[in-house]
Amino acid sequence: MTMEPALLEKRGHIALVTLNRPEARNSFSPEMLVRLAGHWEEVRDDANIRVAIVTGAGDKAFCSGADLGQLIPLINGARKPQNEWDQKILADPNILAKGLLRTFDVTKPVIAAINGFAVAGGMELAQGTDMRIAADTAKLGVQEVKWAIFPGGGSTVRLPRQIPYARAMELLLTGDLISAQEAYDLGFLNRVVPQKQVLDAAFELAEKIAANGPIAVQAIRKSARECLGRPESEAMDMESRFAAPVFKTEDAREGPKAFMEKRKPNYKGR
Repeated sequence: MTMEPALLEKRGHIALVTLNRPEARNSFSPEMLVRLAGHWEEVRDDANIRVAIVTGAGDKAFCSGADLGQLIPLINGARKPQNEWDQKILADPNILAKGLLRTFDVTKPVIAAINGFAVAGGMELAQGTDMRIAADTAKLGVQEVKWAIFPGGGSTVRLPRQIPYARAMELLLTGDLISAQEAYDLGFLNRVVPQKQVLDAAFELAEKIAANGPIAVQAIRKSARECLGRPESEAMDMESRFAAPVFKTEDAREGPKAFMEKRKPNYKGR
């Protein structure tokens, strides 16, 4: 496998983003985050891509968070920039948020294939995805508090929304790790599978979604995310605004037509 720390591969309508630092448990280096930010932009902008999967190289870790020797000292000023990747991180702080999917919206469904430890920033990246499949050996948690740092990749906002409040607070304030089964029981994961089946299970889910009308998929995702937590009447009005343009598309005519003709629909994303 190439030595680039973040890879992008396209398989039909599915993009596979791989965190590729297995020797460092796929921790975030400045270069990895810069490349990740670029990959997420490419996934968003490529009209042929309908679903993305993000996973980690190797069988030990999905992502263990920030590289405590490279990234954190650079951010807090303890280490001077030494290369172009360091300089890019310091020049544009939004790169971190984009790489972690903290504030950047890919606009398409993202599935986390959690092949091992998802800790700290790795757990925060998982929180930024829409669906998650984990190995039965995986451990998950936000451990920043143990190192006297803040889980600033979105955990204090997202985790209490994605699992019950009291359990979210326990994880945030103790830094404890939980098993994949515990995460599944809390509703954080869609599936738990044997480690060797994680990527296959993610592709199976991605292929089902990619076979659907891409405009409808993106609009449904956007509505679900943006209506979350809003008063019901306001959310219903928003949903109507997201739904109306979908019914005017060529794909919306093709779907019912294919059903009536008992054939597979040919969606074109328009």
